[in-house]
Amino acid sequence: MASNVVLRFSGVSFAHGEHRPILHEASFSVRNGSRVALMGQNGAGKTSLFRMILGQLKPSEGGIFLTPADATVGIARQVMAPEHMDRTVREYFASAFREVPGNLDQRIARVLDAVQLRCDLDAKVRAHSGGQQARLLLAHALIEDPDILLLDEPTNNLDTAGIDHLTGFLVMYEKTVIVISHDADFLNAFTDAVLYLDAHTHAIEQYEGNYRDVVEEIAQRIERERRQNARAEAEIQKKRAQAEVFAHKGGRLRSVAKRMRETAEEAEEGMVEVRREDKTIRSFTIPVQEFNAYFNGKILEMTEIEFLRAGERVARTVDVVLRKGSHLLLAGPNGTGKTTLLERIASGIASGVTIGKDVRVGYYSQDFSTINCNETGYAALANVMAKPDEQLLRSTAAGFLLDGRALASTIRDLSEGQKGLLAFTRLVLMRPGLLLLDEPTNHINFRHLPVIAQALDAYEGAMVLVSHIPDFVAQVRIDQTVDLGA
Repeated sequence: MASNVVLRFSGVSFAHGEHRPILHEASFSVRNGSRVALMGQNGAGKTSLFRMILGQLKPSEGGIFLTPADATVGIARQVMAPEHMDRTVREYFASAFREVPGNLDQRIARVLDAVQLRCDLDAKVRAHSGGQQARLLLAHALIEDPDILLLDEPTNNLDTAGIDHLTGFLVMYEKTVIVISHDADFLNAFTDAVLYLDAHTHAIEQYEGNYRDVVEEIAQRIERERRQNARAEAEIQKKRAQAEVFAHKGGRLRSVAKRMRETAEEAEEGMVEVRREDKTIRSFTIPVQEFNAYFNGKILEMTEIEFLRAGERVARTVDVVLRKGSHLLLAGPNGTGKTTLLERIASGIASGVTIGKDVRVGYYSQDFSTINCNETGYAALANVMAKPDEQLLRSTAAGFLLDGRALASTIRDLSEGQKGLLAFTRLVLMRPGLLLLDEPTNHINFRHLPVIAQALDAYEGAMVLVSHIPDFVAQVRIDQTVDLGA
């Protein structure tokens, strides 16, 4: 029923500049109380669509309508904005309001309870782990009790318990939810509809049903269209071949040939435009640094590690030596300090941890803080290469679906998924001896994950991996595990 529609796009077109279209005459509606997955490949413009719903971006054509007109919209973003990092938790939540309510602390307590997070309201946001910040982002979106809740990759940095709690929360949530996520299991657990943003046609396709059913429906439709086109193509070639034969015989047969050509052209125009599926990155190898003959073989040595237990910093004695081909999994629930430990190792200041002399460290940071967001993609890649080689740079980037436009863009203008693919491109060009990987599946399209897992599994240097995705970890060879939660 029309009265049950809370959000409607009518003939909406939008582009970032002249050469980057996002939507073209898109029309769809979202029912009140529905739970919708927004799909589309990295860089298709899903986050831009969220910004249009929020009113932060205006369409060049068409209209966006909320029912009622004063319906409220809240968003849990992918990552914590830099301007919030040095605010206290209380100040962060206060930023959600034009006029700060007198019962702010009570409201904060309610939403923190909803996301199962305990924290000091006077503590800085940056003092919290990636998983804790993910919960803060969701709580911030909930504090105004919005009619439409937008979730942009909400499972990033969440451990299994956090994902399970979020799923249960969304199943019981009574208002409208639209979620961007590359976690197929998470989406399938609670969604009842799918919006697909096609990066090639810039149209929105709308489907009813849970995530897996819709993905299967799309795959079957594409296969039907391909078979239909194959039959049409065979008939077109047959008509054209016959037309050539009749044309050369002259006389009345020339008119027959003309009709056959026209029939072939009509059939060609009637061919279905098959939707191009999301591309998958090419298989790749992360080359390992070459070590000189005097290297003692110890790439990373740990005798002690510091982490958090019940909010208190503690130290544990360990005996870890990583050599070429050694893969270590750093495990533990959110809030135990895994990210902080990796940051300190990468910076060379971790107590009890020694990196071998002249070892080149490739650090994949979950918030991409190792990449200058004001640089172009091209500069970020060129800066890590030992020798300039534009052909190698561009061909490697192309394997990660980063074209000339992406390389010419500043990194802040790339989608989070594109930043992740850029980070992997950097690792390939860097040729590290030690890989430090902090949640490398965040923001990445699920189609790419098996390819990435294969590359990490085959990596011949030393590696320390942090990941809360068991299916991903299971595809990567792990020789040793250090569990900070044990």
